Amino acid sequence: MSETTDVAPPAAGAPTGAAPAPGAEPDADAVPAPPLAPVAERAAPPAVLLHPPADLGLTWRPLAVDDAAELIALVQLVEEADGQPFRTSTEELVEELSAEWRDLSLDTLVGLDGTGAMRAWAQVDTAPGDTSVVRAFVSGGVHPLWRGRGVGRALVAWLEGRARQVLAASGKDVPARIAAHLEDSAPASARVYRAAGFTPIRHYTEMRRSLRADLPEVPAVGGVRVVPWSPELDDAVRVAHNATFADHWGSEPRTPEQWRANRAMFAPAWSFVAVTDDAEVVGYATSGRYEHDWEVAGYSSGYTELLGVRREWRGRGVAVALLATVMRAYAADGVEYAELGVDTANPSGAHGLYARLGYEVVHSSTMWSIEL
Repeated sequence: MSETTDVAPPAAGAPTGAAPAPGAEPDADAVPAPPLAPVAERAAPPAVLLHPPADLGLTWRPLAVDDAAELIALVQLVEEADGQPFRTSTEELVEELSAEWRDLSLDTLVGLDGTGAMRAWAQVDTAPGDTSVVRAFVSGGVHPLWRGRGVGRALVAWLEGRARQVLAASGKDVPARIAAHLEDSAPASARVYRAAGFTPIRHYTEMRRSLRADLPEVPAVGGVRVVPWSPELDDAVRVAHNATFADHWGSEPRTPEQWRANRAMFAPAWSFVAVTDDAEVVGYATSGRYEHDWEVAGYSSGYTELLGVRREWRGRGVAVALLATVMRAYAADGVEYAELGVDTANPSGAHGLYARLGYEVVHSSTMWSIEL
């Protein structure tokens, strides 16, 4: 899922919990919110987390990085059965399992049938840079032939229990969230999570734009140049990203380790940075090349993973310059579509910008959560 922002400032109006606007009368009857209990208390972690019951017909063990070659076949089979418009690659899965902050022995589970074949899996992941909301992300799947037996319900119960343990151990006494990102094309998964107490909290859309149509001009922005991404600029882009998304729901700072961990499909030649004459990074557009998805989708595409413009530079055409440059890079390589994802409630008006540039909605997903 990509994060995106654009040129427009957030809509007027103070966010919940902000100071009154100038000239506004304070609410004399307002009652301050009570302080949060420690996260270890709010998370209510189970002291002992048991594997799903044996009567489901599977035996359970943690995953290892070496399991990727076998696990990918199950992951892709589930994606196909659920009508997903994408396929996870082996490279992406290895990268995911290899994250240096993960403890696979505690945070993952795979169910094996009597022949030793993988039939279900589950995993909990965290984001080490979380500061204002500490999050535990849960995911997994069940082989189509093993559905309807209670395996999915058991896995979600295990995922919730492990997520509560992870959040309690974080020591971060801030609001906490157990989150599952579910594609809307798989409503059965949503029903299982809803039954477990998860509720929909945020909605996302995937958008695409034909590159066969006329491409937008790259506007000139005074004092700014759009240059190719380079390793020398990479950490400055990370810092700019953290600043850019500080006012966006669900976004938390990324540590250098997190930033470097999402590169399996990174396309440097399709990634660009907006810099000032003083070499300050004020915007960026990074791309992924997911060629393994093209057959499933029925067309080739370049995917804009991250698009951001620092707040003080919004409204000047920087985002349009970046996107127009990205589109030209995709088209120069013979790609048919430009794609990206967006939070439908993005405060910067990104959805409207993309629509004006010719992007159309093709897919949707929802974040389901338990807020603690």
